[in-house]
Amino acid sequence: MAKTYNAEILSVGTEILLGHTTNTDARDISLMLSEIGINVKYHTVVGDNPERLAACIEIAKGRADIIISTGGLGPTCDDLTKQILAKSFGLELRMNEEEKACLYDYLTNKGYSRQMTENNLQQAMLPVGCTVFHNDWGTAPGCAFEKDGTIVLMLPGPPKECNAMFRACAMPYLRSLSDEQIVSHAIHVFGMSESAMDQLFREEMNAMTNPTMAPYAKEGDCLLQITAKAKSVEQAEEMMKPIIEHCCDVLGDIVFGIDVDCVEQRVMELMKQTGMTFSAAESCTGGELAKRFTDIPGASEFFLGGVTTYTNGAKAKILGIDPELIEQKGAVSYEVAQQMAEKVRELIGTDMGIGVTGLAGPDGDGVHEVGTVFISLATKDGTFVRELHVGARRTRSYIRRVSGNYVFDMMRRYMMGLEVIK
Repeated sequence: MAKTYNAEILSVGTEILLGHTTNTDARDISLMLSEIGINVKYHTVVGDNPERLAACIEIAKGRADIIISTGGLGPTCDDLTKQILAKSFGLELRMNEEEKACLYDYLTNKGYSRQMTENNLQQAMLPVGCTVFHNDWGTAPGCAFEKDGTIVLMLPGPPKECNAMFRACAMPYLRSLSDEQIVSHAIHVFGMSESAMDQLFREEMNAMTNPTMAPYAKEGDCLLQITAKAKSVEQAEEMMKPIIEHCCDVLGDIVFGIDVDCVEQRVMELMKQTGMTFSAAESCTGGELAKRFTDIPGASEFFLGGVTTYTNGAKAKILGIDPELIEQKGAVSYEVAQQMAEKVRELIGTDMGIGVTGLAGPDGDGVHEVGTVFISLATKDGTFVRELHVGARRTRSYIRRVSGNYVFDMMRRYMMGLEVIK
């Protein structure tokens, strides 16, 4: 885009303010906006109150080129986002007959209800002249319009609907605002913090205007986003190619993928290439590794099974680990992690076996601090064991997540022929 646009994300919902709902919409939209070179300057959360919502809209109009609202498009009396936004920009709401028909079909012909109640019709009321975003993932359509120099997009609040609609409808709409193409790629790394990456590339980043690059932290890993603007996608790709190659050369083998969603996705790609299989014996992660991998379509070809041996008795009875070893070394130990990986590999008959045992908190075991985790990878070439100290003050979910990232990265490194424990 010739112009640099600044956006404000306006999340509407009292449930967000009360902490009943986590505002993942704003996070997801921010990430997707970064892909097309739009700067997010503000995140605003406001409850289902017409006066406060109107005030937030007025503030956003004065400081953002693009206002993106989420939530408040449903059929209930507190769903007021569309009405207040239309009023703030002096636009009339009018029944969209096509959306009304789609709504009726969705609610009555797909088994959701025998009849469509009157309040459902407000979902099909849209600003006159707007671009309609049809909702293939729910009932409430979204929309976009431009008025008084401000671009407004309205999206439903449920994350599954919001995320899908933004990528399928909003991103093409935003890209159409200019004849320039914005292309972005993300270099994903494991083993370097956002601040360390910033320090490594700071001088280069400060000197760049187009393309640009910027580091972003995720939970347990981070990425380096490379973005270019050009007259064509092909031209933008050519501009980014030497920069991506340079960054990958500098970062080395901590790069686990480009434009992948997560490290387990990269593991899946490598398993397709190598044909290798794995099994897992989990304790403190409680089955999370199996869940994360089987969230990926096609996982059953490579993940042959797993056990959650949460107690010492389960470790002995299911895996056949000697109770005396557990007594002598402790359940959270190098030796037990090693046996967990080796035993599950043998039990299920896979190329690789995973073992995880540790303390996710809040209590320790009198020997190790919370956040101590032993992870292991058993292979035909031997068993690799690593001791992690994820952080005594971290949450259980964080400790589990990061431990899983380390496990998947060990698998990645082994399949790529790299040093497994760096």
